[in-house]
Amino acid sequence: MSEQTMGDLGRQEALFYEKLPENRVLCRLCPQHCRIGPDQRGFCRVRKNIDGVLYTTNYAQATSYAVDPTEKKPLYHFYPGSYLFSLGTLGCNFRCGFCQNWQISQRDAPTETLTPREAVDLATEIRRREPEMIGIAYTYSEPSVWYEYVLDTAELAHAAGLKNVLVTNGFIEEEPLTKLLSYVDAMNIDVKAFTDDYYRKICSGHLDPVLRTVEQAHRAGVHVEVTTLIVPTLNDSEEEISALVEWLAGVGPEIPYHLSRYFPSYKMDLPATPPATLEKLRQVARRKLRYVYVGNLRGDGNNTYCYNCGALLIRRAGMGVAESRLGHDGRCPDCGTAIDIRGQVMV
Repeated sequence: MSEQTMGDLGRQEALFYEKLPENRVLCRLCPQHCRIGPDQRGFCRVRKNIDGVLYTTNYAQATSYAVDPTEKKPLYHFYPGSYLFSLGTLGCNFRCGFCQNWQISQRDAPTETLTPREAVDLATEIRRREPEMIGIAYTYSEPSVWYEYVLDTAELAHAAGLKNVLVTNGFIEEEPLTKLLSYVDAMNIDVKAFTDDYYRKICSGHLDPVLRTVEQAHRAGVHVEVTTLIVPTLNDSEEEISALVEWLAGVGPEIPYHLSRYFPSYKMDLPATPPATLEKLRQVARRKLRYVYVGNLRGDGNNTYCYNCGALLIRRAGMGVAESRLGHDGRCPDCGTAIDIRGQVMV
């Protein structure tokens, strides 16, 4: 889609849909498969049927943008210590009861127009001043419901030598994901639990499409990291995390796994996850995976260790890298093991 033919920047014809009788449409972007009547919106709130044509109503509409540490996404093995120009928009194809960004994912917040070209020009200008700024992250709310804009922006960003990062719930169909992955360098994908019951009751979604996204992105050579928000009594059992880790290790034992601490938010008022629970599950996950981290909690769980000899390799403080012992060849200086990190460490 060229910028010369955009017309109304907030409303563009959507990709991946079918026209149905009586001016209805079937959206095939995500597994919700919404059948949308005239003048109605899909589950995501941002795709609308207007006279039998499906439109995305949030094209080039940003709720927020900022320069964030790459570790904040969280991505710990993708250019550690770098920064990303982060963009977000309205809408989501889930309804997670604990959503921490519900003001934009589940509500209508003010937006600012930012065309793909403007976003890439802004990111390029920031990179000129700050060489540690490596690219653009599509984040804050679910980027897949911003699909057309992300696709257009990511294509321009790659042409400009910028990296593209998705922070996503992974609930997208295989065909649109394939098209987008041509321009994506890294993804943090939420695997929110390892039961479909949790996904249906807590998120209004399903598990299997998310697992397929992780597998598909990994096969495509995209750098993948996975996050699970641990919610007390709902997905915090050793048995469930063991099963999730067994599956993830089958995809790739080198995939970094983040166990994130839950805090009460939006519609959920369960108490915050006890630190002891996170540490216990971290030890469970480390039986099968090389790199396991604890998020939303300061301490040892944010550092990178050699999976072979246990040497401390990257020490993190807050959202940044405080110290790195990795050699320029990406190997542990103590035992020589190659460490699975994409890109150089920026300290």
